[in-house]
Amino acid sequence: MLNAYDIIDTIKMIEEEHLDIRTVTMGISLVDCIRGSVKETADRIYDKITKKAGKLVPVAEDIGKEYGIPIVNKRVSVTPISILGGAVDSEDLTPLALAMQRAADTLGIDFIGGFSALVEKGFTKGDIRLINSIPSALDLTRNVCSSVNVGSSKAGINMDAVKMMGKVITDLAHRTADRDSIGCAKLVVFANAVQDNPFMAGAFHGVGEPECVINVGVSGPGVVKSALEKAPNADLTEVSEIIKKTAFKITRMGQLVNTLAAQRLGVPSGIVDLSLAPTPAVGDSVARILEEMGLETCGACGTTACLALLNDAVKKGGVMASSHVGGLSGAFIPVSEDEGMIAAVRSGVLSLEKLEAMTAVCSVGIDMVAVPGDTPAEVISAMIADEIAIGVVNTKTTAVRVIPAVGKKVGDEISFGGLLGSAPIMPIRTASPAKFINRGGLIPAPLHSLKN
Repeated sequence: MLNAYDIIDTIKMIEEEHLDIRTVTMGISLVDCIRGSVKETADRIYDKITKKAGKLVPVAEDIGKEYGIPIVNKRVSVTPISILGGAVDSEDLTPLALAMQRAADTLGIDFIGGFSALVEKGFTKGDIRLINSIPSALDLTRNVCSSVNVGSSKAGINMDAVKMMGKVITDLAHRTADRDSIGCAKLVVFANAVQDNPFMAGAFHGVGEPECVINVGVSGPGVVKSALEKAPNADLTEVSEIIKKTAFKITRMGQLVNTLAAQRLGVPSGIVDLSLAPTPAVGDSVARILEEMGLETCGACGTTACLALLNDAVKKGGVMASSHVGGLSGAFIPVSEDEGMIAAVRSGVLSLEKLEAMTAVCSVGIDMVAVPGDTPAEVISAMIADEIAIGVVNTKTTAVRVIPAVGKKVGDEISFGGLLGSAPIMPIRTASPAKFINRGGLIPAPLHSLKN
């Protein structure tokens, strides 16, 4: 039962501390859209998405107005397109991405995810087609997002896929060089990808999901920071308790929106992803939470420990506030999307190596990081391999969303605007890993995969 204090407290969170619903995402199965012709399949994709999600935007906007809750993004995720791509009469799956873009334009949604493939143990014909189509598909679309899962704790790491993705990212960076290589901001390489993630660029609608479902992602870094500011002398046990209580309040709002949206759209209610997702706005930063805990600057020694505390407390508080918690559910550290992270990189304190260490204890990984545009594809692949190894060995989701900014060098910056923000170009070690990457094959799953 909400009392007057709870209502006033929530209003303050929204008005002063950047509390919002980051996304209401409708997941849609496209399995029944498979046809032999790529054109017919594309038409079926467009028809089904626009039919199922036709009311998504107005319903979300109505809920936002009715309850005074900012709902920042309305999104759609679909069945991994590689599943459809093996049956069509074309090696190029770009027409399917264009159908997704047409649907996004018709619906007025912000992003659509699922131009994806799951290749942790090997490739199907559809997987190869999709991966080869990514540079063209993301170059020619604005709102389509892509993901490729190259490793899992059960299967190990598909190093042939890791090698391919280094080349795909480099190609995509050059194709979109006139836009600060923005295509790479819509592509993520995963280990242990989850089927119900509402956040982009990694969202897809897993084959174990219902025909259609609503998943919600919440966000409130500013709320957590504000709560900690009120207890400057608290010990770390008390800090954890404050974060847990705050995460509970944030997640309750997400659960309300999830339930209402599912009821009004007539589809099942899925999960609430209780991740702390930052924005470039001042006061909406995960890095600033870590600094509020006592760090001079994010990236300093102690950063990984602070982030581990934050991530654990967010999960413990949020899980009690929702019927079904899922997705990624932790603290995100995307450099370009977090003004505190940007400041830490500019100051020289936050390095790629420290970011990699931080990913061992949070969601999701090396995210929205810009590196020099002349970085070799093998180095990009090796960065991916390192991050995927962290996820596989630690049985957690990890990912890489890296932007080799063509024509840019260390010290320069790229700017996308909106939620994607801007990023300083970070130095990266370029001692060649080419022989390692070119070996190919499969890195076996760790021993703890034998849990049955």
